[in-house]
Amino acid sequence: MNWPVFFMLLQSYIVLLRSKTLIKHMTFADFGLDEQILEAISYMGFENPTPIQEMSIPEIIDGNDLIASAQTGTGKTAAFVLPVLHKLISRQSKSKGINTLVIVPTRELAMQIDQQIQGIAYFSSIESIAIYGGGDGTDWETEKKALSRGTDIIIATPGKLLSHLNMRYTNFDHLEHLILDEADRMLDIGFFDDIMQIIAKLPKTRQSLLFSATMPPKVEKLAQQILNNPIKVQTQISKPAEGINQGIYLVYEEQKVPLVNKIVQEHPDFESILIFTEKKKSVRDILRALRKKNKSVEGISSDLEQNEREEMLLRFKARKTRILIATNLLSRGIDIKGINMVINFDVPNDAEDYVHRIGRTGRADAKGEAVTLVKPDDMNRFARIEKLIEKEVPRLKLADELGEGPQWKVGYRGKRQGGRKSYGKKSGGKNHSKRNPNQANNRPNNEWRPANSRNKRNNRKGRAPKNPS
Repeated sequence: MNWPVFFMLLQSYIVLLRSKTLIKHMTFADFGLDEQILEAISYMGFENPTPIQEMSIPEIIDGNDLIASAQTGTGKTAAFVLPVLHKLISRQSKSKGINTLVIVPTRELAMQIDQQIQGIAYFSSIESIAIYGGGDGTDWETEKKALSRGTDIIIATPGKLLSHLNMRYTNFDHLEHLILDEADRMLDIGFFDDIMQIIAKLPKTRQSLLFSATMPPKVEKLAQQILNNPIKVQTQISKPAEGINQGIYLVYEEQKVPLVNKIVQEHPDFESILIFTEKKKSVRDILRALRKKNKSVEGISSDLEQNEREEMLLRFKARKTRILIATNLLSRGIDIKGINMVINFDVPNDAEDYVHRIGRTGRADAKGEAVTLVKPDDMNRFARIEKLIEKEVPRLKLADELGEGPQWKVGYRGKRQGGRKSYGKKSGGKNHSKRNPNQANNRPNNEWRPANSRNKRNNRKGRAPKNPS
């Protein structure tokens, strides 16, 4: 027998077993979760865990610190909510004070996690509260009570939590779990110092979990500072879900709003459409254009009050609003099921953000459409996205009435003089491009020539320059 080959095959077999490629799909019951949790998630229609849940839940139940990375829409929230709730419910007596602190970058994500906890813990006595800024201040006393007297789970944004911590009535003496969700986003926003101030006020002995969609060096540095000998789990990132049908339109700026209008009209069967844009002004422009023919459309941005944004999100989730136009506010962390189409009105600045944006559709093995509008000066950026996702996204043909779009050209730099070219028009008229004043032979006859040196001397003497006609 060839022993080296045998041991090599045996090692490969063991690796396959550990990755569970030869084992039947796990169910949530295989984790040994409490019956109350299993009953709740069965009502929600969940049976099989996602890869990130399959790798994370056993480690969290065993009490290990964890650093986990997986792309948007893979169930990262349930990966920590389920084992933490299991540990809380399995206790013989109710925990004293605050047991779990979840720190998140945005109010919307805090609300979503709180809602998910309440849904999964429906058949238990577990309590949770979301603490975030941007309200009218009426929730302060409720938050103060939860932070001083204790509640099972606190989900908070860093700024608002620090405001309470500075008042010195918070009590984290009995904290057992610290969870940082969307860690990369928090660091992008600039919450590193706030996070470290919060952690300095927590017990040293605790279980710490860090979840992130991406794992740049700054996130790994944070993990080294706050985690104790962590288990690292990671699923394949930066790849859109297989169920998402992607496409791009090559357009000029003035073609974008009419194109969005046409895309919406061509899909009357789509009940839920989410449009992302980089600018708040674009939210208003798109909203104005779509409202002419679509009554069920709203625009959300940071200009709105918190309660307005919450109500708008609820209407969109409940399908009372068909089209929602949003800035990057919703690109991550918001779980809205059944979105038929995502339209990127602008190409995301970061290639990873493209994955997060289109990840709003095609979730949980569902099908979805994702369309991106690409201007000439966005082509290099989108080429980087294609390199990241290792796929060339199909180019879609513009409707004839929208005119001809630009040609795909990587290596393009800056905006083209004069903007979009004219379609079906003959060139002519004044030439407004920048020219060398000394190249007189290149100027049209009717163009005003710059003053020569003699005219400059006349100007200094107070005389009127000659008009070159």
